[in-house]
Amino acid sequence: MRMRTVRISTAVVSALGLLTLSACGAADTGKKEEAGGAKTVRLTVPSWVGAQANTAVAGYLLEKELGYTVKTQQMGEVLAWDALSKGDIDAIMEDWGHPKEEKQYVETKKTVAKGGDLGVTGHIGWFVPKYFADAHPDVTDYKNLNKYAKEFKTAESGDKGEILEGSPDYVTNDDAIITNLKLDLKTNYSGSEAAQITAIKKYAKDKKPFLTYWWTPQWLNAQIDMVEVKLPEHKEGCDADPKKVACAYPDTALQKFLNADFAKNGGEAAEFLKNFKWTTEQQNEVALMIASEKMAPEAAAEKWVKANEATWKAWLPKK
Repeated sequence: MRMRTVRISTAVVSALGLLTLSACGAADTGKKEEAGGAKTVRLTVPSWVGAQANTAVAGYLLEKELGYTVKTQQMGEVLAWDALSKGDIDAIMEDWGHPKEEKQYVETKKTVAKGGDLGVTGHIGWFVPKYFADAHPDVTDYKNLNKYAKEFKTAESGDKGEILEGSPDYVTNDDAIITNLKLDLKTNYSGSEAAQITAIKKYAKDKKPFLTYWWTPQWLNAQIDMVEVKLPEHKEGCDADPKKVACAYPDTALQKFLNADFAKNGGEAAEFLKNFKWTTEQQNEVALMIASEKMAPEAAAEKWVKANEATWKAWLPKK
């Protein structure tokens, strides 16, 4: 089979030690090179497992079904947009919304093209464990959070209640929300999704109260029951000024973006990535294998691919 090249990005650096995906090859410069006659490719590893599942399955199919050689690279969300615009990367597989970059690169410079829906709807919010919400039902209304601030206090939060955060690279309005809603809370960044999950698991094991920035889809939700705290309703434009945000996060239909030249001239690779679309449940299935069952991403992708031929066959370019 004739070998071809594609480069994919799916956002931030992996903090879960899941770089086994790079078994496909070490990260290169992103430029097309010949390696043993086969063109190589760079595929970025994100920091959250759901997006890693996209990368694993897309990379596996590009190699096994379409004859590409895929390599991996670590890259933050905004840096990925910059690299995408320059053509150093061909696609972002899961974007949770970067309006500034989208306006700059898609609308103004036209160096990036929309790649279509991923098929997964993302939602960010504040969550408490169900066991705490069952004991204190009114905690699920933000107006009562100050009442429980002392319950969420940690050594890191001082005399305020802690809201546990993940990676500082994530897009978050939490500091503004805390200020504008006059909440007796303080953000504490654990540093990564992995560290955040470790903290949540420990709290849950000890049945301790906690408040955390969290999202769906996420594989941990199948293991630890959490309840969302209701923030003021999100309305269009309520988060336009980052300093004045005082509303909930919106539901986000997660999107793919392609380098504009690649979208036009990327042939079967571009067509495949535009066609890649699956459900939240399917993404979670692969993510759970990677994070909970400790499978290598490529192994998880292989297992899912073998069991879901009817789904991925539809993504392949028509002959």
